[in-house]
Amino acid sequence: MSFTIAHLSDPHLGPLPAFRLRDFTAKRAMGYVNWKRGRERLNDMGMLKRLVADMAGQKPDHVAMTGDVVNIGLPAEFAAAAAWMHTLGNSRDVSFTPGNHDAYAHRSMPYLTAALAPWTTSDDGEGRPPGAFPFLRVRGHVALIGLSSGVPTGPLMATGRMGKSQMARFARLLDETRARGLARVVLIHHPPLLAGATTMRNLTDARDFEAVIAEHGAEVILHGHNHKRSVAHLKSDAAATLSGRIPVIGVPSASSTSKAARQRAAYHLIRLEPEGGAWRISVRARGLMPNGGEIGERDEIAV
Repeated sequence: MSFTIAHLSDPHLGPLPAFRLRDFTAKRAMGYVNWKRGRERLNDMGMLKRLVADMAGQKPDHVAMTGDVVNIGLPAEFAAAAAWMHTLGNSRDVSFTPGNHDAYAHRSMPYLTAALAPWTTSDDGEGRPPGAFPFLRVRGHVALIGLSSGVPTGPLMATGRMGKSQMARFARLLDETRARGLARVVLIHHPPLLAGATTMRNLTDARDFEAVIAEHGAEVILHGHNHKRSVAHLKSDAAATLSGRIPVIGVPSASSTSKAARQRAAYHLIRLEPEGGAWRISVRARGLMPNGGEIGERDEIAV
């Protein structure tokens, strides 16, 4: 009856394709410079490949990838992103939610929707427009609810937003899946907390998100964006966890070679087990070891 989800995020796939003049925007130009100045060296694609291979060896029941698969939203980046997503497993067993880099510019959106559709389609996908959020994928006794917080923003901004209509559909899905006795796992890119990120990087409607969770509950919330491990909690009487709290868990960038322990590349293995009408949740991390380039067991994460 247990179910294990492998969670990774923010791979920022490289190298960047050629920057064509017709793709130019001020924000993309700034993003390109930032890539060349730092991220190109910090994000190791060879190590990412080994991390994904290690993750496959753990044989999770599902893989959750919570966004920022690309860097500046160029059309050619999305073809590479789709090819990489296939390396994570069959699209039925892998889910994706978009981040701010995936939605980097307004002209990025059609490419994002088309390329990532296999990983964002609800079980009842027929008759729904491509890229419709939230999506619902039920696997065993687990409901995977994917949200989109990726919206185009101006230069120097990395904020996200769900919007009122998506928030309302999200609330209904939480109620419907709770009535079915499912463990509700919420996937989103931005930390969905009032204090989840700085003003220029936060989820602008985090207050509304917290209110929805307080009223309708969930069992686990998984996010990326901050490129570091984090654990917070939300409260709800509608949550069916043994602790009565809902863990909100952030994961580092999957390709980061940072020397800081909380920011060093890792993926999390989230295990859900039914117990006495509630769900026991445990989390452990695997990733780039503190010394050297090996991928291995890091530690358990208290939730």
